[in-house]
Amino acid sequence: MPDNASGIAAGVDVGTECVKAVVITDAGRTLGRSVVSTRGYFQVCAYEALTAALDDAHRGLDELSGIGATGFGMTCVPNATVTITESLAHARGAFHHRQNAMTLLNIGGGDPHVIVVDAAGRQVGARGMRRCAAGTGSFLTFAARHLDVSAAQLDELAAAAGGDAAAVSSYCSVFSASEVLERLREGAAREEVALGCVRSVAQRVLELGAFEDPVVVSGGVAEYFPGVLRALESFSGLRVTTVPEPICTGALGAALAVFHHQREDSVRPVVDQAEGALQ
Repeated sequence: MPDNASGIAAGVDVGTECVKAVVITDAGRTLGRSVVSTRGYFQVCAYEALTAALDDAHRGLDELSGIGATGFGMTCVPNATVTITESLAHARGAFHHRQNAMTLLNIGGGDPHVIVVDAAGRQVGARGMRRCAAGTGSFLTFAARHLDVSAAQLDELAAAAGGDAAAVSSYCSVFSASEVLERLREGAAREEVALGCVRSVAQRVLELGAFEDPVVVSGGVAEYFPGVLRALESFSGLRVTTVPEPICTGALGAALAVFHHQREDSVRPVVDQAEGALQ
């Protein structure tokens, strides 16, 4: 990447189910995006996602001023210039869209997190769930496969249950997956099992603790399984909304981190000179 590149950056979020990449301007406008399924080596998937996002933006790798990386496999992003925690990436990405304080629920393929974002866009708190309850998005993908529908169709299948849900545990991801198979063996309707799975994930998220308005959701579950959000609203009594393109929130935050670090680096020499003059 050339030293004089300044106006464009990329962000790559390497998750357990999908790798997301965005290309943005320094004003935060998205030029290109891509989402690829995680399989095989993370490095290959990250390269594929970044290349696809650059193609979508009609830009080249040499035009980027930097690449931000986040997610489970962030260390596998080739040529990453900045790495950022997943919670901070989602906080920055969501605040870019909303510009207000919020309780942000990051619900992806792995373990959900509650992220408290203040009015200045800072992450001031974050908490996750116990390890045995992790894997929310992965669990829903597993359920869709055994219910013989695509991930995108699971929500539609659950909506057809008419409110009757099969019992699916919310305590443990492994037990929940086993219960899906048990309910199917017992002859439960596919629609009822699907609704049980959606409600199970919502209950799992609510176990993270009390939320304060406004409640905003980011991550792949919000993108592909909106029924989880409706269940969250029903169980909590709160209004639950999403950010635009919620699956790419982390990648957006990683790209924004590139410009944040560039601004910090541009200020630091000035501070050093001022301190030197005072000595």
